[in-house]
Amino acid sequence: MTGPRSPLVPGSARPLWPGEPSAGEEAPATAPDPAKGVPCAHGPAERSLARRLAEAVEAADAPDVVLAVSRHGRRTVMSGGTAARRPLPREALRYEVGSAGKTFTGLLLARLIHRGVLTGGEPAAVLLGAPRPPGAHPVTLAHLITHTSGLPALPPGFLRRALPAWRTNPYARFPAEQVVRAFLSHRPRHRPGTRWCYSNYGVAVLGHALAAATGTPWETLLTDQVLDPLGLTGTTLHADGPGADAPGHTKDGRTPVPAFDAGGFQAAGAVRATPGDLLAFLEAHLDPAAAATSPTLAAALRAVRRPVLRRGLTHRHVHTIAWFRHPTDGGPMYFHSGATLGQQAFLGFRPDTGTALAAVCTRRFRAHDPFVAGAYRLLAEA
Repeated sequence: MTGPRSPLVPGSARPLWPGEPSAGEEAPATAPDPAKGVPCAHGPAERSLARRLAEAVEAADAPDVVLAVSRHGRRTVMSGGTAARRPLPREALRYEVGSAGKTFTGLLLARLIHRGVLTGGEPAAVLLGAPRPPGAHPVTLAHLITHTSGLPALPPGFLRRALPAWRTNPYARFPAEQVVRAFLSHRPRHRPGTRWCYSNYGVAVLGHALAAATGTPWETLLTDQVLDPLGLTGTTLHADGPGADAPGHTKDGRTPVPAFDAGGFQAAGAVRATPGDLLAFLEAHLDPAAAATSPTLAAALRAVRRPVLRRGLTHRHVHTIAWFRHPTDGGPMYFHSGATLGQQAFLGFRPDTGTALAAVCTRRFRAHDPFVAGAYRLLAEA
């Protein structure tokens, strides 16, 4: 597999764009050793996990909280919250995962690459019908998914258009055509591939480029290539109503906010899903061969675990095309968090322990909010 290998300034970013596993990558996840056994459902480990999950639910102090853990396929789900009981249990509702939905976009790109549809090195402007050649240093699909495109966090003109709906649904005021027009009309702030800058704008552009390259609307493309093959029937890109979707709330935990509308930023954060679907999505990364319905999907699930970029001083921050990757005593853990105006989410998994964690809550992020930090700690100490 080929892709961009542009020189990078020291201390910023160093790409290892998809290829063979790099030095230090963990071995593929394997099933638990039958000789060692698996703790019984009511053993000390399970009681300790249930206690810690209950403490995390209480600490979140949100109207609705669900923490779902899988250990070698055995699931534990804990839910609670300050809101009154709903017709459906909390774990059956769909939640907004915000930027954690970028992991779905990364997996989609990996699958298209393994199917031979794309390489990752295509200039996004060409796919989007730019009227002139992209130049010597174009923004590629690989740059967009790894946040090295040189694009800012949000497109030019976003704040002006979004300001009237800043506390309700700012992204809804910036539709797809506006995202594409901004990308084709403005140059990156710096040469693509030289610096890392987290960009919702960049991943949004990637979604439109993938849709253009395949001639398929984004929602159909993601559904056909990722959601349906993994059996994620409780995952969608739009809200259906209060009966199926958990309502978000402001920082006070009492005032509801409208369902999130991603506008032209669907690829960057439109996913909403049940905790069970989120856990199934993570379990597929732990055991691609068992979860995937095709060789290309299994290959993509393995590919999104490979380091492709290092950044920061001494290049200690490691990324894949879908996940942040941090070390633990036993091996790497992969994670991504996300937030909307009224909800938060954390997704993560650890191949060394066969553990996956999906955590969601329906309260807007506050200063020193314990939710994401607590979920990260639970996975790191798994």
